[in-house]
Amino acid sequence: MLTVPVETQILFAGILFFLGLVGLLVRRNLVFMLMSIEIMFNSAGLVFIIAARHWNQPDGQVMFIFILAVTAVEVAIGLALILQVYHHFKTLDVDAINKLKDT
Repeated sequence: MLTVPVETQILFAGILFFLGLVGLLVRRNLVFMLMSIEIMFNSAGLVFIIAARHWNQPDGQVMFIFILAVTAVEVAIGLALILQVYHHFKTLDVDAINKLKDT
């Protein structure tokens, strides 16, 4: 059985988190920003799974289930808010929405 070192796994999770953070900061579309947050949540869950596998404890998998529940709620609320923003402003661009707000 091929095993990957824990350091490599943590590095992969860190790269995923960094990609999600870059996507959150660079993209200006609300849907892409929501997907970037999802990538960041999944990379955090991956770290819990890696730690659980390393120490042979089920705690990491339990925490990952909680993270999945939180992300499901976050997606439901986020998509509902995005639909309301699109209905009101007819755009999903954050910069355009910021220009349209009342001063």
